[in-house]
Amino acid sequence: MPSLTIDGHPIAYAEAGAGPPVVMIHGTLGDQRSWAGQMDAFGAAHHAIAVSLRHCWPGHWSEDGDFTIARHTADIAGFIAALGEGPVRLIGHSRGGHIAFRVAQHHPELVSALVLVEPGGELDESLGGAPPAGIQAAAFARAAALIGEGRVEEGLTIVAEHTGGPGAWAKRSEARKAINRDNARTLLGQVNEQRSPYSRAEAAGIAIRILLVGGDQSQPQFGRILDALEGAMPNARRVTIPRAAHSVQADNPADFNAAVLAFLAGG
Repeated sequence: MPSLTIDGHPIAYAEAGAGPPVVMIHGTLGDQRSWAGQMDAFGAAHHAIAVSLRHCWPGHWSEDGDFTIARHTADIAGFIAALGEGPVRLIGHSRGGHIAFRVAQHHPELVSALVLVEPGGELDESLGGAPPAGIQAAAFARAAALIGEGRVEEGLTIVAEHTGGPGAWAKRSEARKAINRDNARTLLGQVNEQRSPYSRAEAAGIAIRILLVGGDQSQPQFGRILDALEGAMPNARRVTIPRAAHSVQADNPADFNAAVLAFLAGG
């Protein structure tokens, strides 16, 4: 499995194809395998690269507390620079969408186009202040406490139902559950990730082409974030994928892939 060493830490990744680089960042409890349904489709015309964030599979969780948004933003920026292929098309899902937003905000020279797939986080008052601050943090803290006690399935169920609604964990495929189990202990770090809310000024300052992606069956908190960013980002367009909840790219990969590839082909 290939990797690049960034600030002394190996960042593993999967890759397919050749052409303009497309870098994909997974969300909470995920890793590079979260993009399995995109690799062949994107690799047909691009150098498709799916990273595993620091401490995520095939890496290992450690108790050093180094699992913050700032750390992962720096890692992705360093990874893109180390690739040496110029600016990339950057795609992020959920927490990975928040990281992608921050990379584009702080390192605009590294990103030529941005795809945010139901980005996670909260909105400050300039964007309406929703979802209510602390709801996700409280849910994830409960889940992390259970995982720390060895009650992994209970903790993962809380996270799945917070993002996907009642019964979301039971509905997941065994392959997706295995990915979440492999990364369960990273939630112990994520509860202290120091995630700042999105602001209108930050969103307005990202001037590159942007695609905002949501699922038509997603929980309402993700729609509120997409609504706010759509209204603030100057070059954003939006698409809703049918038959998809929060894990949009896994729930309906065919329609997701078609929408993203059409956007990437536009410039």
